Amino acid sequence: MKSKLKAIPGSVVAPQGFKASGVFCNIKRLGTGKGSDRGRKRDLALIVSDSPATMAGMFTTNQVCAAPVKVCAARAKKGRAQAIVVNSGNANACTGKQGLADALEMTRFTEQALNLPVGSALVGSTGRIGVMLPMDNVRAGIIEAAVMLGSTVAHSAQAAEAIMTSDTRPKESAVEFRIGGKRVRIGGMCKGAGMIQPGMSATGKRPAAAPLHATMLCFITTDAAIEAKALQEALREAVALSFNRITVDGDMSTNDTVLVLANGRAFAQKSKPPIITRKSRDFAVFRLALQHVCLELAKMIVRDGEGVSRFVTVRVNGAKSFADADAAARAVANSPLVKTSWHGGDPNWGRIIDALGYSPATIVEERVDIGYSTPGSRKILWSLKRGQPTRTKFKDLCVAVSSREFDLHIRLNIGQASALMYAADLTEEYVEFNKGDVSDPSSLGG
Repeated sequence: MKSKLKAIPGSVVAPQGFKASGVFCNIKRLGTGKGSDRGRKRDLALIVSDSPATMAGMFTTNQVCAAPVKVCAARAKKGRAQAIVVNSGNANACTGKQGLADALEMTRFTEQALNLPVGSALVGSTGRIGVMLPMDNVRAGIIEAAVMLGSTVAHSAQAAEAIMTSDTRPKESAVEFRIGGKRVRIGGMCKGAGMIQPGMSATGKRPAAAPLHATMLCFITTDAAIEAKALQEALREAVALSFNRITVDGDMSTNDTVLVLANGRAFAQKSKPPIITRKSRDFAVFRLALQHVCLELAKMIVRDGEGVSRFVTVRVNGAKSFADADAAARAVANSPLVKTSWHGGDPNWGRIIDALGYSPATIVEERVDIGYSTPGSRKILWSLKRGQPTRTKFKDLCVAVSSREFDLHIRLNIGQASALMYAADLTEEYVEFNKGDVSDPSSLGG
Protein backbone atom coordinates (compact mmCIF):
# COMPACT_ATOMS: atom_id res chain seq x y z
CA MET A 1 0.00 0.00 0.00
CA LYS A 2 2.74 2.45 0.86
CA SER A 3 4.12 2.23 -2.68
CA LYS A 4 0.74 3.50 -3.94
CA LEU A 5 0.86 6.60 -1.79
CA LYS A 6 2.38 9.68 -3.36
CA ALA A 7 3.64 12.39 -1.02
CA ILE A 8 2.43 15.84 -2.06
CA PRO A 9 2.73 19.39 -0.66
CA GLY A 10 -0.04 21.51 0.78
CA SER A 11 -1.12 19.52 3.86
CA VAL A 12 -4.68 20.61 4.73
CA VAL A 13 -5.28 22.42 1.41
CA ALA A 14 -3.96 19.57 -0.75
CA PRO A 15 -7.41 17.90 -0.94
CA GLN A 16 -9.87 19.60 -3.29
CA GLY A 17 -12.28 22.13 -1.81
CA PHE A 18 -10.28 23.23 1.24
CA LYS A 19 -8.80 26.60 2.13
CA ALA A 20 -6.69 27.73 5.08
CA SER A 21 -5.05 30.79 6.57
CA GLY A 22 -2.99 31.89 9.55
CA VAL A 23 -2.72 35.35 11.09
CA PHE A 24 -1.21 37.16 14.06
CA CYS A 25 -3.67 38.74 16.49
CA ASN A 26 -1.58 38.78 19.69
CA ILE A 27 -3.53 36.14 21.62
CA LYS A 28 -0.48 35.49 23.77
CA ARG A 29 0.45 39.07 24.53
CA LEU A 30 3.98 39.82 23.40
CA GLY A 31 6.40 39.45 26.27
CA THR A 32 4.15 37.20 28.38
CA GLY A 33 5.49 33.68 28.37
CA LYS A 34 7.64 31.19 26.49
CA GLY A 35 7.63 31.67 22.76
CA SER A 36 7.04 35.42 22.95
CA ASP A 37 10.57 36.00 21.70
CA ARG A 38 9.30 34.93 18.29
CA GLY A 39 7.68 38.33 17.89
CA ARG A 40 4.65 38.45 15.63
CA LYS A 41 4.29 34.70 15.13
CA ARG A 42 0.91 33.82 13.63
CA ASP A 43 -1.43 32.60 16.37
CA LEU A 44 -4.86 32.00 14.82
CA ALA A 45 -5.67 29.59 11.99
CA LEU A 46 -8.73 28.77 9.91
CA ILE A 47 -9.38 25.60 7.91
CA VAL A 48 -12.52 25.72 5.78
CA SER A 49 -14.26 23.36 3.38
CA ASP A 50 -16.12 24.82 0.41
CA SER A 51 -19.02 22.50 1.23
CA PRO A 52 -20.38 20.72 4.33
CA ALA A 53 -18.16 17.79 5.29
CA THR A 54 -18.35 14.55 7.20
CA MET A 55 -16.30 14.85 10.38
CA ALA A 56 -14.74 12.67 13.05
CA GLY A 57 -12.74 13.46 16.16
CA MET A 58 -10.60 11.99 18.92
CA PHE A 59 -10.17 13.84 22.21
CA THR A 60 -8.06 13.83 25.35
CA THR A 61 -9.13 11.44 28.10
CA ASN A 62 -7.68 13.74 30.74
CA GLN A 63 -10.39 14.19 33.37
CA VAL A 64 -9.63 17.92 33.23
CA CYS A 65 -10.34 18.91 29.64
CA ALA A 66 -10.36 22.31 27.98
CA ALA A 67 -13.44 24.18 26.81
CA PRO A 68 -12.68 23.64 23.09
CA VAL A 69 -12.54 19.87 23.66
CA LYS A 70 -15.97 19.93 25.29
CA VAL A 71 -17.42 21.90 22.38
CA CYS A 72 -15.90 19.65 19.71
CA ALA A 73 -16.79 16.39 21.47
CA ALA A 74 -20.43 17.50 21.61
CA ARG A 75 -20.50 18.60 17.96
CA ALA A 76 -18.71 15.45 16.79
CA LYS A 77 -21.86 13.46 17.61
CA LYS A 78 -23.53 15.09 14.59
CA GLY A 79 -20.79 13.87 12.26
CA ARG A 80 -20.91 17.06 10.13
CA ALA A 81 -18.85 20.27 10.09
CA GLN A 82 -17.38 22.77 7.65
CA ALA A 83 -14.72 24.85 9.41
CA ILE A 84 -12.11 24.69 12.17
CA VAL A 85 -10.80 27.74 14.05
CA VAL A 86 -7.64 27.25 16.14
CA ASN A 87 -5.65 29.56 18.38
CA SER A 88 -2.23 29.17 19.96
CA GLY A 89 -0.89 31.01 22.99
CA ASN A 90 -3.85 30.24 25.25
CA ALA A 91 -5.28 26.79 26.05
CA ASN A 92 -8.67 28.07 27.27
CA ALA A 93 -8.47 25.30 29.88
CA CYS A 94 -9.62 25.58 33.51
CA THR A 95 -11.41 28.81 32.57
CA GLY A 96 -14.87 27.86 33.82
CA LYS A 97 -18.16 29.02 32.34
CA GLN A 98 -16.56 32.02 30.68
CA GLY A 99 -14.04 29.79 28.91
CA LEU A 100 -16.81 27.59 27.55
CA ALA A 101 -18.71 30.68 26.43
CA ASP A 102 -15.57 31.97 24.71
CA ALA A 103 -15.03 28.66 22.87
CA LEU A 104 -18.62 28.76 21.64
CA GLU A 105 -18.18 32.41 20.67
CA MET A 106 -15.16 31.46 18.56
CA THR A 107 -17.30 28.99 16.62
CA ARG A 108 -20.25 31.38 16.34
CA PHE A 109 -18.09 34.26 15.16
CA THR A 110 -16.34 32.00 12.64
CA GLU A 111 -19.68 30.81 11.26
CA GLN A 112 -20.86 34.41 10.99
CA ALA A 113 -17.65 35.61 9.30
CA LEU A 114 -17.82 32.80 6.74
CA ASN A 115 -21.62 32.78 6.36
CA LEU A 116 -21.84 29.15 7.48
CA PRO A 117 -24.73 27.31 9.15
CA VAL A 118 -24.98 27.46 12.94
CA GLY A 119 -23.09 24.59 14.55
CA SER A 120 -20.82 23.91 11.56
CA ALA A 121 -17.55 25.25 13.05
CA LEU A 122 -15.16 23.40 15.36
CA VAL A 123 -12.57 24.94 17.68
CA GLY A 124 -9.13 24.12 19.07
CA SER A 125 -6.81 25.93 21.48
CA THR A 126 -3.30 25.43 22.81
CA GLY A 127 -1.08 27.38 25.20
CA ARG A 128 -0.99 28.32 28.87
CA ILE A 129 -3.67 26.84 31.15
CA GLY A 130 -5.90 29.01 33.32
CA VAL A 131 -5.74 32.24 31.35
CA MET A 132 -8.80 33.89 29.79
CA LEU A 133 -8.81 34.47 26.05
CA PRO A 134 -8.48 38.08 24.82
CA MET A 135 -11.70 37.80 22.83
CA ASP A 136 -11.45 41.17 21.09
CA ASN A 137 -8.12 40.03 19.63
CA VAL A 138 -9.62 36.65 18.72
CA ARG A 139 -12.55 38.21 16.86
CA ALA A 140 -10.23 40.53 14.97
CA GLY A 141 -8.07 37.55 14.07
CA ILE A 142 -11.03 35.54 12.78
CA ILE A 143 -12.11 38.41 10.53
CA GLU A 144 -8.60 38.79 9.11
CA ALA A 145 -8.14 35.03 8.70
CA ALA A 146 -11.46 34.77 6.83
CA VAL A 147 -10.27 37.42 4.37
CA MET A 148 -6.87 35.73 3.95
CA LEU A 149 -8.19 32.22 3.15
CA GLY A 150 -6.53 30.48 0.21
CA SER A 151 -5.56 27.08 -1.18
CA THR A 152 -1.85 27.47 -1.91
CA VAL A 153 1.06 25.80 -0.15
CA ALA A 154 1.81 29.17 1.44
CA HIS A 155 -1.66 29.25 3.00
CA SER A 156 -1.24 25.81 4.56
CA ALA A 157 2.19 26.82 5.88
CA GLN A 158 0.71 29.93 7.50
CA ALA A 159 -1.97 27.85 9.22
CA ALA A 160 0.63 25.31 10.39
CA GLU A 161 2.71 28.12 11.90
CA ALA A 162 -0.32 29.64 13.62
CA ILE A 163 -1.02 26.52 15.72
CA MET A 164 2.58 26.17 16.99
CA THR A 165 3.59 26.91 20.57
CA SER A 166 6.97 25.52 21.71
CA ASP A 167 7.39 23.72 18.37
CA THR A 168 10.58 24.65 16.54
CA ARG A 169 9.11 23.86 13.13
CA PRO A 170 5.71 23.28 11.48
CA LYS A 171 4.49 19.73 10.96
CA GLU A 172 2.66 18.91 7.74
CA SER A 173 1.98 15.84 5.60
CA ALA A 174 -0.21 14.95 2.61
CA VAL A 175 -0.61 11.98 0.28
CA GLU A 176 -2.43 11.20 -2.94
CA PHE A 177 -3.87 7.80 -3.90
CA ARG A 178 -6.63 6.29 -6.05
CA ILE A 179 -10.13 5.21 -5.08
CA GLY A 180 -12.71 4.20 -7.67
CA GLY A 181 -10.42 5.44 -10.43
CA LYS A 182 -10.35 8.93 -8.92
CA ARG A 183 -7.43 10.78 -7.40
CA VAL A 184 -8.08 11.17 -3.67
CA ARG A 185 -6.02 13.15 -1.17
CA ILE A 186 -5.52 13.26 2.59
CA GLY A 187 -3.58 16.11 4.18
CA GLY A 188 -2.86 17.05 7.75
CA MET A 189 -0.99 19.39 10.05
CA CYS A 190 -0.26 19.07 13.74
CA LYS A 191 1.55 20.74 16.61
CA GLY A 192 3.20 19.43 19.73
CA ALA A 193 6.58 19.41 21.44
CA GLY A 194 5.92 19.24 25.19
CA MET A 195 3.17 17.86 27.45
CA ILE A 196 3.12 14.90 25.08
CA GLN A 197 1.68 11.47 25.78
CA PRO A 198 -1.74 11.61 24.15
CA GLY A 199 -4.42 9.12 25.08
CA MET A 200 -7.47 10.02 23.05
CA SER A 201 -10.90 8.48 22.58
CA ALA A 202 -13.83 9.34 20.34
CA THR A 203 -15.82 10.81 23.23
CA GLY A 204 -13.09 11.95 25.59
CA LYS A 205 -14.23 9.29 28.05
CA ARG A 206 -11.46 7.11 29.48
CA PRO A 207 -12.23 3.40 29.05
CA ALA A 208 -12.16 1.43 32.27
CA ALA A 209 -8.85 -0.38 32.83
CA ALA A 210 -7.21 1.46 29.94
CA PRO A 211 -3.74 2.94 30.47
CA LEU A 212 -3.22 6.66 30.26
CA HIS A 213 -2.10 7.31 26.98
CA ALA A 214 2.46 21.16 25.33
CA THR A 215 -0.72 19.85 23.86
CA MET A 216 -1.04 17.73 20.75
CA LEU A 217 -3.41 19.11 18.11
CA CYS A 218 -3.93 17.60 14.67
CA PHE A 219 -6.23 18.67 11.84
CA ILE A 220 -6.78 16.48 8.80
CA THR A 221 -8.70 17.07 5.58
CA THR A 222 -9.65 14.74 2.76
CA ASP A 223 -11.67 15.00 -0.43
CA ALA A 224 -12.80 11.38 -0.09
CA ALA A 225 -16.51 10.67 0.18
CA ILE A 226 -16.98 8.62 3.34
CA GLU A 227 -19.77 8.08 5.84
CA ALA A 228 -19.34 9.41 9.38
CA LYS A 229 -19.21 6.01 11.11
CA ALA A 230 -16.56 4.73 8.71
CA LEU A 231 -14.52 7.92 9.12
CA GLN A 232 -14.69 7.68 12.91
CA GLU A 233 -13.61 4.04 12.86
CA ALA A 234 -10.71 4.80 10.51
CA LEU A 235 -9.60 7.72 12.68
CA ARG A 236 -9.87 5.73 15.90
CA GLU A 237 -7.61 3.05 14.47
CA ALA A 238 -5.15 5.54 12.97
CA VAL A 239 -4.81 7.42 16.27
CA ALA A 240 -4.33 4.17 18.18
CA LEU A 241 -1.38 3.34 15.93
CA SER A 242 0.17 6.81 15.93
CA PHE A 243 -0.64 9.65 18.34
CA ASN A 244 -1.55 7.26 21.17
CA ARG A 245 1.85 5.58 20.65
CA ILE A 246 4.07 8.62 21.28
CA THR A 247 5.59 10.16 24.37
CA VAL A 248 7.98 13.03 24.99
CA ASP A 249 7.50 13.57 28.73
CA GLY A 250 4.62 11.30 29.78
CA ASP A 251 2.20 14.20 30.36
CA MET A 252 -1.29 14.04 28.84
CA SER A 253 -2.64 17.45 27.89
CA THR A 254 -6.03 18.92 28.72
CA ASN A 255 -6.43 19.87 25.04
CA ASP A 256 -5.31 16.90 22.90
CA THR A 257 -7.52 16.78 19.80
CA VAL A 258 -7.54 15.20 16.34
CA LEU A 259 -10.21 16.38 13.88
CA VAL A 260 -10.90 15.16 10.33
CA LEU A 261 -13.09 16.77 7.68
CA ALA A 262 -14.08 14.78 4.54
CA ASN A 263 -15.93 16.78 1.88
CA GLY A 264 -16.14 14.25 -0.98
CA ARG A 265 -14.99 16.79 -3.56
CA ALA A 266 -12.81 14.22 -5.34
CA PHE A 267 -16.08 12.89 -6.75
CA ALA A 268 -17.78 16.25 -7.33
CA GLN A 269 -18.32 15.52 -11.02
CA LYS A 270 -20.41 12.44 -10.27
CA SER A 271 -24.13 12.85 -9.63
CA LYS A 272 -23.99 9.90 -7.22
CA PRO A 273 -20.46 9.69 -5.79
CA PRO A 274 -19.45 6.32 -4.29
CA ILE A 275 -19.63 6.72 -0.51
CA ILE A 276 -17.05 4.72 1.43
CA THR A 277 -18.64 2.63 4.17
CA ARG A 278 -17.07 0.20 6.60
CA LYS A 279 -18.06 -2.64 4.25
CA SER A 280 -16.64 -0.98 1.13
CA ARG A 281 -13.62 -2.53 -0.57
CA ASP A 282 -12.13 0.99 -0.71
CA PHE A 283 -12.36 1.37 3.07
CA ALA A 284 -9.10 -0.56 3.58
CA VAL A 285 -7.31 1.72 1.11
CA PHE A 286 -8.57 4.84 2.86
CA ARG A 287 -7.70 3.50 6.32
CA LEU A 288 -4.10 2.76 5.37
CA ALA A 289 -3.65 6.21 3.80
CA LEU A 290 -5.03 7.89 6.92
CA GLN A 291 -2.78 5.76 9.13
CA HIS A 292 0.23 6.80 7.06
CA VAL A 293 -0.49 10.53 7.44
CA CYS A 294 -1.18 10.23 11.18
CA LEU A 295 1.99 8.23 11.83
CA GLU A 296 4.12 10.66 9.83
CA LEU A 297 2.75 13.58 11.85
CA ALA A 298 3.05 11.75 15.19
CA LYS A 299 6.72 10.98 14.61
CA MET A 300 7.35 14.62 13.72
CA ILE A 301 6.08 15.58 17.19
CA VAL A 302 8.55 13.29 18.97
CA ARG A 303 11.46 14.40 16.79
CA ASP A 304 10.63 18.03 17.61
CA GLY A 305 10.09 17.41 21.32
CA GLU A 306 11.34 20.07 23.73
CA GLY A 307 15.11 19.62 23.99
CA VAL A 308 14.99 16.21 22.28
CA SER A 309 18.26 14.86 20.87
CA ARG A 310 17.29 11.22 20.31
CA PHE A 311 14.26 9.43 18.83
CA VAL A 312 13.83 5.91 20.19
CA THR A 313 11.36 3.25 19.07
CA VAL A 314 10.68 0.98 22.05
CA ARG A 315 9.61 -2.46 20.81
CA VAL A 316 8.26 -4.94 23.36
CA ASN A 317 7.59 -8.53 22.24
CA GLY A 318 6.72 -11.80 23.96
CA ALA A 319 4.38 -10.32 26.56
CA LYS A 320 1.55 -12.22 28.20
CA SER A 321 -1.07 -9.78 26.82
CA PHE A 322 -1.25 -6.53 24.88
CA ALA A 323 -1.99 -4.70 28.13
CA ASP A 324 1.26 -6.07 29.56
CA ALA A 325 3.25 -5.21 26.43
CA ASP A 326 1.82 -1.69 26.42
CA ALA A 327 2.50 -1.17 30.14
CA ALA A 328 6.08 -2.40 29.78
CA ALA A 329 6.76 -0.16 26.77
CA ARG A 330 5.31 2.91 28.51
CA ALA A 331 7.25 2.27 31.72
CA VAL A 332 10.53 2.21 29.81
CA ALA A 333 9.65 5.07 27.44
CA ASN A 334 8.70 7.37 30.35
CA SER A 335 11.41 6.47 32.86
CA PRO A 336 13.46 9.61 33.60
CA LEU A 337 16.51 7.47 34.31
CA VAL A 338 16.19 5.56 31.05
CA LYS A 339 15.55 8.75 29.08
CA THR A 340 18.56 10.55 30.57
CA SER A 341 20.79 7.55 29.83
CA TRP A 342 19.63 7.72 26.20
CA HIS A 343 20.67 11.36 26.14
CA GLY A 344 24.10 10.45 27.45
CA GLY A 345 24.54 7.61 24.96
CA ASP A 346 24.65 5.09 27.83
CA PRO A 347 23.26 1.60 26.96
CA ASN A 348 22.15 1.14 30.56
CA TRP A 349 20.12 -2.07 30.52
CA GLY A 350 19.92 -2.00 34.33
CA ARG A 351 17.61 1.02 34.23
CA ILE A 352 15.52 -0.61 31.51
CA ILE A 353 14.96 -3.88 33.34
CA ASP A 354 14.24 -1.92 36.52
CA ALA A 355 11.47 -0.01 34.71
CA LEU A 356 10.09 -3.29 33.38
CA GLY A 357 10.08 -4.70 36.88
CA TYR A 358 8.00 -1.91 38.43
CA SER A 359 5.56 -1.78 35.51
CA PRO A 360 2.17 -3.53 35.89
CA ALA A 361 3.29 -6.10 33.31
CA THR A 362 4.15 -9.67 34.24
CA ILE A 363 7.93 -9.95 34.03
CA VAL A 364 10.16 -12.97 34.61
CA GLU A 365 13.68 -11.67 35.15
CA GLU A 366 15.36 -14.84 33.86
CA ARG A 367 13.59 -14.54 30.49
CA VAL A 368 14.16 -10.89 29.57
CA ASP A 369 16.23 -9.97 26.51
CA ILE A 370 17.30 -6.37 25.79
CA GLY A 371 19.03 -5.18 22.63
CA TYR A 372 19.54 -2.33 20.17
CA SER A 373 19.43 -1.88 16.43
CA THR A 374 19.35 0.77 13.74
CA PRO A 375 15.75 1.80 12.93
CA GLY A 376 13.81 -1.08 11.39
CA SER A 377 16.80 -3.44 11.24
CA ARG A 378 16.55 -7.13 12.14
CA LYS A 379 20.21 -7.17 13.17
CA ILE A 380 20.03 -6.69 16.94
CA LEU A 381 22.98 -6.10 19.26
CA TRP A 382 21.95 -7.78 22.51
CA SER A 383 23.09 -6.37 25.84
CA LEU A 384 21.02 -8.77 27.94
CA LYS A 385 19.90 -12.33 27.26
CA ARG A 386 17.68 -14.32 29.59
CA GLY A 387 18.26 -11.78 32.34
CA GLN A 388 22.04 -11.91 32.12
CA PRO A 389 24.52 -9.54 30.42
CA THR A 390 25.96 -10.76 27.13
CA ARG A 391 29.57 -10.67 26.03
CA THR A 392 28.87 -7.79 23.65
CA LYS A 393 31.55 -5.14 24.12
CA PHE A 394 30.41 -2.04 25.97
CA LYS A 395 31.89 0.26 23.34
CA ASP A 396 29.82 -1.51 20.65
CA LEU A 397 26.67 -0.97 22.67
CA CYS A 398 27.59 2.68 23.11
CA VAL A 399 27.91 3.04 19.34
CA ALA A 400 24.47 1.46 18.92
CA VAL A 401 22.80 4.10 21.12
CA SER A 402 24.88 7.06 19.96
CA SER A 403 22.75 7.63 16.84
CA ARG A 404 20.05 10.27 16.78
CA GLU A 405 17.57 7.46 16.10
CA PHE A 406 17.67 3.81 17.17
CA ASP A 407 15.37 0.94 18.15
CA LEU A 408 15.28 -0.61 21.63
CA HIS A 409 14.20 -4.27 21.56
CA ILE A 410 12.72 -5.90 24.66
CA ARG A 411 11.67 -9.53 24.58
CA LEU A 412 9.82 -10.80 27.64
CA ASN A 413 9.57 -14.39 26.29
CA ILE A 414 6.44 -15.37 28.22
CA GLY A 415 3.73 -14.86 25.59
CA GLN A 416 2.88 -13.68 22.07
CA ALA A 417 1.73 -10.06 22.57
CA SER A 418 3.64 -6.99 21.45
CA ALA A 419 3.49 -3.19 21.60
CA LEU A 420 5.66 -0.23 20.72
CA MET A 421 6.15 3.38 21.70
CA TYR A 422 7.87 6.22 19.88
CA ALA A 423 9.83 8.00 22.58
CA ALA A 424 12.42 10.71 23.21
CA ASP A 425 15.34 11.27 25.52
CA LEU A 426 15.32 13.74 28.42
CA THR A 427 17.81 16.58 28.21
CA GLU A 428 19.05 19.59 30.12
CA GLU A 429 17.34 21.73 27.48
CA TYR A 430 13.94 20.26 28.40
CA VAL A 431 14.42 21.23 32.05
CA GLU A 432 15.76 24.67 31.17
CA PHE A 433 12.84 25.37 28.86
CA ASN A 434 10.14 24.26 31.29
CA LYS A 435 11.40 25.37 34.72
CA GLY A 436 10.89 29.11 34.16
CA ASP A 437 11.53 31.86 36.68
CA VAL A 438 8.55 33.17 38.66
CA SER A 439 10.25 36.55 39.00
CA ASP A 440 10.27 36.84 35.19
CA PRO A 441 6.82 36.18 33.64
CA SER A 442 8.35 36.10 30.16
CA SER A 443 10.18 32.89 31.10
CA LEU A 444 7.09 30.92 32.10
CA GLY A 445 5.73 28.27 29.77
CA GLY A 446 2.24 26.88 29.07
